[in-house]
Amino acid sequence: MKRILVWGAGAIGGTVAAHLSRARKSPTLVDVNAAHLDAINRDGLRISSPDGEFTERLTALAPEQVSGVFDVIFLAVKATHTEIALERAREFLTPDGCVVSLQNGLCEIGIAELVGRERTVGAFINFGADYVEPGHLLFANRGVVIIGEIDGLMRPRTQRIVELLRPFEPDAATTDNIWGYLWGKTAYSSLLKAEALSDQTMVDFIGDPDLREVHVKLVRELLAVARAEGVEPLGFNGFDPRAFERDDEAAYANLADMAEFYRPSAKTHSSAWRDIAIFGQKTDAPAQLTPVFAIAEKHGLQVPISRKLVQLIENLEAGRAKQGSSLVAELAKEAMAS
Repeated sequence: MKRILVWGAGAIGGTVAAHLSRARKSPTLVDVNAAHLDAINRDGLRISSPDGEFTERLTALAPEQVSGVFDVIFLAVKATHTEIALERAREFLTPDGCVVSLQNGLCEIGIAELVGRERTVGAFINFGADYVEPGHLLFANRGVVIIGEIDGLMRPRTQRIVELLRPFEPDAATTDNIWGYLWGKTAYSSLLKAEALSDQTMVDFIGDPDLREVHVKLVRELLAVARAEGVEPLGFNGFDPRAFERDDEAAYANLADMAEFYRPSAKTHSSAWRDIAIFGQKTDAPAQLTPVFAIAEKHGLQVPISRKLVQLIENLEAGRAKQGSSLVAELAKEAMAS
């Protein structure tokens, strides 16, 4: 896998690409943010972290500037932009190449429809990163990085992708249950999406004792969909799905563990929160949860809390509401009624 394309130069893609470039893997970086590209090409891509910072010079292009073919494409755009990005990116994929989703949600489903299941590789990522300004990203904390084939088989390319990513995350690993991680993250990240309704940090929101019953109901709702789909949800970085499924006290204790994972992180708010509060733009929460809703319907399951969450986020995006306790209270009302 000598030719590497990272499509999306934001917090996730840019951070990974900078580390790969630093390890002499020579990735090509693609984005649509002209100011970001100009800054990278002029001054390099600056990566700040609690451990220090570095600036990496690498090739950064707009989509219309890309040429040639690539053995692996790391797709690092928001779930909302998966289809439009792949319509452009897939023409640069070699016949035996693959697309690896460095995204949140169940994006592998849509990717497989666009490029074929045999050219789709799943990835689970849980490191923290933020876009600070053009040419500058914050790598806030390390987190689990797992690669797995969407059919559960282990192939030579699976391990090659892991080895490719180890300059970024030394503990990157393979799995034969990538869907377990993706569904686990879907349930877990529902709390990060819900934090976007509030004026609290992730640590305070997840650890808020007045909201723990709401949190547990929300997470359980999504874990039930995973179970109906025949998936064993997996835990990571303080999150244990089995604790939520066991009993309330175990779930409450696990919420405290989840909050503690974020306590030392330089990333204080979720990406959804930052989209609304900092950038005034739409989140990809609806795009991440829409496939979940379809799967729930297939199994005859109701997901009223998750649907209410999306509705409230869309109200924020449209300017019909403001972040704060009153909006969280609306979600809590739905949860208590379920």
